[in-house]
Amino acid sequence: MKNFINLKDLPSSDLRKILFDAKKRKNRRKKLSTLDIDKDHPLKGKLLIQMFEKASSRTRLSFYLAIKQLGGGTLTLKSNEIHLGKGGESLQDTAKILSTYGDGFMLRTDSDDKINQFSKHLKIPIINGLSPSSHPTQVLSDVFTVEEIKKKPISNLNICWIGDSNNVLNSLIAASVKFSFKLNIGCPKNYKPKSFVLDWAKKNKGKIHIFHDPKKAIKNADVIFSDKVISLNDNVNIKKKTKDFKNFYINKKLLSYAKKNAIFLHCLPRGNEVSDEVFLGKQSHVWQQAYNRVHVQKSILLYCFGKLRQR
Repeated sequence: MKNFINLKDLPSSDLRKILFDAKKRKNRRKKLSTLDIDKDHPLKGKLLIQMFEKASSRTRLSFYLAIKQLGGGTLTLKSNEIHLGKGGESLQDTAKILSTYGDGFMLRTDSDDKINQFSKHLKIPIINGLSPSSHPTQVLSDVFTVEEIKKKPISNLNICWIGDSNNVLNSLIAASVKFSFKLNIGCPKNYKPKSFVLDWAKKNKGKIHIFHDPKKAIKNADVIFSDKVISLNDNVNIKKKTKDFKNFYINKKLLSYAKKNAIFLHCLPRGNEVSDEVFLGKQSHVWQQAYNRVHVQKSILLYCFGKLRQR
């Protein structure tokens, strides 16, 4: 049994094994329909319990398909519909119940402490479907997509992030260390990643460079990542933040500073940080990026269940 909580805590070799398996499984599904089960049905009889404390569409759909295609089933819970921390039931007791009924637990939460507490008390694997400081399943899938499109290791590419510093960027920074790629971050002065994230990257010889000029950040980039600048639950002055990011708007002009064959990726949902011309253009691969989460999350599940096979 293995947990999947933060990329920074996982061995690079294990992350590579997950990507290798995902590539193999995706290739084997070319003639299968959406709900067809993989021929080896490695998780037959297994139940994945999902809990969402935050809104979700891609994570919810992709994990549902992932466990179904592996031969297992899923049950989705809402925290406000169970006794989590309420009605006299502790988180520890909830963890015992989950461990009794399910074989794995995927949590999308508004609390890093909660996911860490669950990991201490669960007797089944836990997967971080998103937390305030990390979005590991998204970013590992993004690495898969980059290498699939570029047909080369991500370590040989110049990666760029344009936008706000958030949980997705934190995981991308962790990935840059684990996969040894150069990462340029373009953001306004008051929006750089938190010091504990940058300190960890520096300690682990990460090749992270921060620019407050988006043109310098995106120069010669092979891949440009972005995310929604104004999040749904952002407790900020929206007018001020929008103004602060005015120069970081991703349009054709800014994209022209990257390599001619650069690709654009966005984890969705999008906001006003990117033009339709870029988002819907030929250099954008956001839909391929979104669907690849199914394939990578299948291999993450196998990794957590101890069923990952290298053949």
